[in-house]
Parts: sequence; structure tokens; C-alpha cells
Amino acid sequence: MTHGRFISLEGGEGAGKSTQLRALATALRARGLEVVETREPGGSEGAEAIRALLLTGGADRWSPRAEALLFAAARADHVEKTIRPALDRGAWVLSDRFLDSSRAYQGMGDLTDADILALHRIGSGGFLPDRTLFLALSEAEAAARARSRDGDASDRIGGRDRSFHLAVARAFTRFAEEEPARFLAIDASGDAEVVTARLLHGLQDLLP
Repeated sequence: MTHGRFISLEGGEGAGKSTQLRALATALRARGLEVVETREPGGSEGAEAIRALLLTGGADRWSPRAEALLFAAARADHVEKTIRPALDRGAWVLSDRFLDSSRAYQGMGDLTDADILALHRIGSGGFLPDRTLFLALSEAEAAARARSRDGDASDRIGGRDRSFHLAVARAFTRFAEEEPARFLAIDASGDAEVVTARLLHGLQDLLP
């Protein structure tokens, strides 16, 4: 049996990750692959329970350290209960966010990138995707898409201020530059179908 592949889609608010994950899954299934669609935080029963804790309530509900620990706990359950079993049976797993979102969102304040990676080593054994597709989009277009999607109903993380989200975008760009063997930056502008084609092209060397 061929071992599966694990692909994460990363990017800031409004980059189109959820839309593109669904389209990419459809395209891969058309090639005869079993595809598991999942997300973070979430993706398993325990992780979905933690997601509800993380994304609701006031902006100050969790301290930065508590928030990072909750994300790491959710990811540990997600990897153990959903991702590894699917890969072991030969499926492709597509995740809307993974470790790099924690690095970008939680690893630039009270905690460092090294702290987030340490939590990941403890919780998930340092497990990484085969490829991380970073959907890169200009600030203006991302903000317009996010407003169209959410209106005034952003969750407690998505609703943070502009400077926070600019820092997140810079972090993702830095990761892509520093880890080219795993990260691939994809232009997320333009029609959705065109972006999907770019993502598929970025996976050509992994496809059977």
C-alpha cells in the first residue's frame, strides 16, 4: 500500500484557503485518490471541542501562553486521531491550516517561534506536512475577501487589528523563504479556478 501525502494550506484571513481546499480535494479525487479534508484548530472530536474554546469569547479570554497550549493540544489529537490513520491507509490529507498558523499567529509575541516548535515536538512529535502551500495575497484583496465572507462577524482571532494581520502575513512570507524544501508560495489572486490550477501544478512532483 502506498503511504499517503499530507498537504497543508496556509495564509492569512481572506486568502481563500477553505475554498481552494475543497477545489483541490475535488481535483485530486478525480485522479482516483482518497482525500481527507480537515482543518485546524479541529479535525477530530477532541480538537473540535478545543476549537470552540479558542475561537469564541472575548479577545482576552486566553493569555497568549494558554492559547498556544490549547492549539498544541488540539493539533496533537488531530494528528493522532485523523491525520496519521488516513496517511497509513494511503489517503491524501488536506488541512486548512496546520503548525505554521500557530507559528505565525502565536509565535510573535510573548512566545517565540522556537517556543511554538517546542510545543509541537512535545505534542505531535515534530510531525510536518509533505508540502505546505502558502496562498499569498495582497493586503487589500485579502481584506476585501475577508469582509465579504465575514461581514462584522469575525471570530476572536480573525477580528484582531490590522497590524496583527500584517505581522502574520510577514511571518508566512518569511517561513516560505526560510523553508523552500517544504513551503511553496502560490499566487492566490485572480479567479478561483486559476488558483486551483496553480496549486495542482505545485503538487505535480508528489502525484502518483
